[in-house]
Amino acid sequence: MHSFTEENYLKAIYKLIEQEGDVVTTNALAERMSTKAASVTDMLKKLSDKKLINYQKYQGVTLTTKGEKVALNIIRKHRLWEMFLVEKLDFKWDEVHDVAEQLEHINSDKLIEQIDKFLNFPKVDPHGDPIPTANGKLISSKSQVLSKFKKNDVSIMTGVVDHSAAFLQFLDKSGLVLGNEIKIKDIVEFDRSLQIIVNKKDTLFISNDVAKNILVIKK
Repeated sequence: MHSFTEENYLKAIYKLIEQEGDVVTTNALAERMSTKAASVTDMLKKLSDKKLINYQKYQGVTLTTKGEKVALNIIRKHRLWEMFLVEKLDFKWDEVHDVAEQLEHINSDKLIEQIDKFLNFPKVDPHGDPIPTANGKLISSKSQVLSKFKKNDVSIMTGVVDHSAAFLQFLDKSGLVLGNEIKIKDIVEFDRSLQIIVNKKDTLFISNDVAKNILVIKK
């Protein structure tokens, strides 16, 4: 059994590896955890002693097989709780993250498997992120950010990169939700902002920053 803090560190390391490569620096982890590098170093020594990470000073951090399994289990619980909150308790997709951050630490395998069954074994969470399986497998997404697509390309919105409440609320106000068909009508050369057509009817203008945070798959 691991402490909340240990679980949060393992999850953060996993996500940083996903985003930045095979090795995580102490400074990157300190920024992600909003703490001082000295505090990170102390925790890394504890995780290393428990064989959850590979850590050598000044050489960065990687997860051991054991550590990756713990991280994926926490991510699985987080995403299933988010799905449960949205599907069964009428939370909005911008309201669930902080609640799921607390619920993910409940230590009951039976509870999470019953929730998975109750939800009919969802593959993705409300934000389009894949849910790891019970045996720790994570199916990689084939989605790409909308900003990489070209004029006249047609795609389907499958997820978001930015999970902040502010960004999700912006998407709601713009009428952009998972499953939308998006056609790029024009790309402004000056700032790479996009004119898009949503579901063959609504025309929207979005910035390049917004396009970088919308995940789609080509239709």
